[in-house]
Amino acid sequence: MNHILYFTKQIHFFAGKKLYFNLIAMMFISLLESAGIFLVIPLITLTGIIKFEATGHPLLTWLSNLFIGIPETISLLIILSLYVLIIIGQSLFQKRQIITGARIQQGFTRYLKEKTYTSFLQADWGFFIGKRKSDLINIMITEIGRVSGGVQMFLQFMSALVFTTIQISIAFWLSPQMTISVLILGISLIFLSRSFIQKSTKLGTETYELSRTLLAGITDHFNGIKDIKSNSLENLHVTWFQKVSDEVDQNVLKIIKLKTTSKLLFKLVSAFLIAIFVFYSIKMFQAQPAQLMLILMIFARLWPRFSGIQSNLEQLGAVVPSFKVLLDIQNESSLAREFNEEVYSKVVSTEIKYGIESRNVSFRYNLNEKRYALKDISINIPANQMTAIVGPSGAGKSTLVDLLMGLNRPEVGEVLIDCIPLTKENLISLRKSVSYVPQDPFLFNSTLRENLHLINPDATDTEIWEALEFSSAAEFVRKLPQGLETLIGDRGVRLSGGERQRIVLARAILRRPSILVLDEATSALDSENEAKIQKAIDQLKGKMTIIVIAHRLSTIRNADQVIVLDKGEVVQSGSYYQLAREKQSMFSNLLEKQTGVPF
Repeated sequence: MNHILYFTKQIHFFAGKKLYFNLIAMMFISLLESAGIFLVIPLITLTGIIKFEATGHPLLTWLSNLFIGIPETISLLIILSLYVLIIIGQSLFQKRQIITGARIQQGFTRYLKEKTYTSFLQADWGFFIGKRKSDLINIMITEIGRVSGGVQMFLQFMSALVFTTIQISIAFWLSPQMTISVLILGISLIFLSRSFIQKSTKLGTETYELSRTLLAGITDHFNGIKDIKSNSLENLHVTWFQKVSDEVDQNVLKIIKLKTTSKLLFKLVSAFLIAIFVFYSIKMFQAQPAQLMLILMIFARLWPRFSGIQSNLEQLGAVVPSFKVLLDIQNESSLAREFNEEVYSKVVSTEIKYGIESRNVSFRYNLNEKRYALKDISINIPANQMTAIVGPSGAGKSTLVDLLMGLNRPEVGEVLIDCIPLTKENLISLRKSVSYVPQDPFLFNSTLRENLHLINPDATDTEIWEALEFSSAAEFVRKLPQGLETLIGDRGVRLSGGERQRIVLARAILRRPSILVLDEATSALDSENEAKIQKAIDQLKGKMTIIVIAHRLSTIRNADQVIVLDKGEVVQSGSYYQLAREKQSMFSNLLEKQTGVPF
């Protein structure tokens, strides 16, 4: 319930006065509904079936005598006209209230999505390392929708309470004894529904877990569809999908069974309680038919309210897990917040004058593990020079670069930019100075032009073609049917691996960075294009700081400095040819494995 109250405060913050105007509208609608009911009294009096004078209640006596002396036909027309006007007024107010409620809900859903999405993007790299992308997507797409629906249910619950409170007040004014009897019965029924609310919460947790599992599996399968098709693994994944789908079906059936069981028991208990109530009422008021009709009217108005409250509580129980999940992830991403968007927009990139340094840096991904990904790393990367980082798989190359870019924070030691420690204060300016080209190039499902404009929205066509020429991509782009307007598909699937790599490199250069980071950037290129890229990178030497993670050692022959990592430690550093001459060293062993020629 605390999670629901938290998001209720959120909707109060979002909607403000509109929320309370909506509640006032609910109260007014309820009053109009009650006014319509009271018109039944003079209508019944006109029929002569029951006389209300004997009830002893001033309001009922006044209503029953209101049309005395007026011809019956005219009285009937007045009463029915008033009833129609009240219904029209109530309907108009209800329509406006429903539309206002829908606007509040839709706006609040958007507010939650924007707030959550922003908090995700502003979280640090460590936050994403510990999360599956599919889980975050599931929260954005599914759980926020469930939370928004849950908030709407809570507002309906509040609406039901408002209606019920007004109806109880009127009923209590007319007949305190009977109203108390109805209240006792209704509260007893809601109290008995606690077990159903608990079961709904449990099933809600199961629903969340299944939704998360299904989305994670589907995302993984589509990301690896080439491997699935190439290795004839379709049936294996179809079987998995059928299994999870069956679990989802079972979960849905459990929810339906719980709801139907709850309704069945509610109706049975209601019938039993109503029978007792009617028996008690007739025996107590057998000489007062007017009072008996009034009691039955009170019961008919109040009892469905208790039914609605009980149903709302069960539905809220089912979405409580989504409230908890969303609140927890919002808190976690807020704690991992890296920068403020307002501050980010004001910071400009900086030019590296002296270089990047790490002093006695140690880092591990899990503080509970003894193994360090990096241990006591002390290196210096001079500005406007090319530094290559090499080593066997798992040596810590990418981890080191992540630290140098400020994606991760050292557990021990510090990273310095131009002799100034890297902190949150100068992190943004560093990021804006960096262009990063990953080993697995990522492109969005849009045109080539839009993909290039992402990094520099103000780039001219001349600048775009210069970047494409630099990355050896201009030739194949010109041959495309729509040129820069060509749609390249999801993750650039319509391009070859080498073509995607060259487009990503062109995009990086288009930013005109102070630091260019190439993470196995030429791994997908053939020898000819690799040579072209290598020549282009050589032309950048002296203009920007270049950091290269290299597997192909032939691509770093012209590096000013080579740093060799093994098991998270620096084992060698120096120029390419200097390290190649060091016999029985890690670098010479790597060269020998790639070339087959001993050094």
